[in-house]
Amino acid sequence: MTIRERRPEDLPELVEVLSAQAPSSGYPHRWPLPFPVEEFLVRPGELGAWVAVVDGRIAGHVATTDVSANWMAEHWSSILGRSGHELGEVSILFVDHTLSGSGVGGALLDRAVAEIRELGREPVLDVVGEDTRVGLFYQRRGWVVAGHARPQWLPDGQPDVAFMVLPEAASDERVEA
Repeated sequence: MTIRERRPEDLPELVEVLSAQAPSSGYPHRWPLPFPVEEFLVRPGELGAWVAVVDGRIAGHVATTDVSANWMAEHWSSILGRSGHELGEVSILFVDHTLSGSGVGGALLDRAVAEIRELGREPVLDVVGEDTRVGLFYQRRGWVVAGHARPQWLPDGQPDVAFMVLPEAASDERVEA
């Protein structure tokens, strides 16, 4: 597996991978999206984006974004008492459904966290439901819940969005492991 920066020519294959994994993962939570998938993948405030490549095919994606550029800025500011410009969000993390459990997601997450730390920001993320498979994945990797919100785009019957932070010590332990 290699992880490299996302390129514009990756978008068609990323749309395919995201579309194929959506039924089994439930991500994104509104599917099909009410706008072009490319707009979901490439967002305002993006700090960086990477793809994992396995056997010459894109196996997953992750991006980092400036929290001040999205809907969560007020929530994060009230939860952490810090400006969105001080935070870097791990976003749009997904893996080819045939490679679930292979380590691709963890490698992409580690790359995003390293970039956020290199920028001098605190890593944060949000997940729908902290007790879901994805929420528990983040918790096993040291992320902790800092607060909750219920955005209007979230379908009825879905758990609230959990805002998660990665304490510095947890990040250091991952690097040493």
